[in-house]
Amino acid sequence: MLLHIPDVLDKNRVAELRRTLDAGPWVEGAASAGPQAAEVKRNLQYSTASPQFTALSQAVAAALERHPLFVSAALPSRILPPMFNRYENGGSYGDHIDNASQIDRRDGSRVRTDLSVTLFLSEPDDYDGGELVVEDSYGAHEVKLPAGDAILYPASSLHRVESVTRGARVASFLWVQSLVRDAAERSLLFELDMNLLRLRAQHGNAPELVALTGHYHNLLRRWSEAS
Repeated sequence: MLLHIPDVLDKNRVAELRRTLDAGPWVEGAASAGPQAAEVKRNLQYSTASPQFTALSQAVAAALERHPLFVSAALPSRILPPMFNRYENGGSYGDHIDNASQIDRRDGSRVRTDLSVTLFLSEPDDYDGGELVVEDSYGAHEVKLPAGDAILYPASSLHRVESVTRGARVASFLWVQSLVRDAAERSLLFELDMNLLRLRAQHGNAPELVALTGHYHNLLRRWSEAS
């Protein structure tokens, strides 16, 4: 499932983050990639050693956790600390698939990466190129969203970032471990939740809707890996 999540951050909050990010420090992105990905990764990443990194990362995570569309689609169990990247002067990231798990820098635990998120922090008109291209069984999908909007997609998908030929593409990126490991089950729950919301807006809490909501939670209870 490829899902556009609008208005995760408003324009004022984006501008605040960018003022801090643009001041750096930035380091070579390839240093944090695996051996295969490092060969095709040509970007910069905001240093996790920066005193400002934790506050910036927490701001992005908190905004996502407040967004009902993200919560409904991702059903997050663990959200790895968001990081930040910058593409400019021909920077790109060739075809790759994200690692199946990542180490959480906060406690050293290993987290399964079910979903990837890119939160755009540059307006589309500020740079040329830089499209996120995600491939699935339906073909290749190009994504270039307004600043403050995010895209949610399977971490298992083949994807890339096209070369930036003008300006700078700045974004936050992160991974999510979902309560529901299976993508098909997660998609069914999301579709059911969205339809319940639409029906509730039309009919209020009718008895049938209360029953259907119960079915949703019983399915989540059956499929969830939460302890």
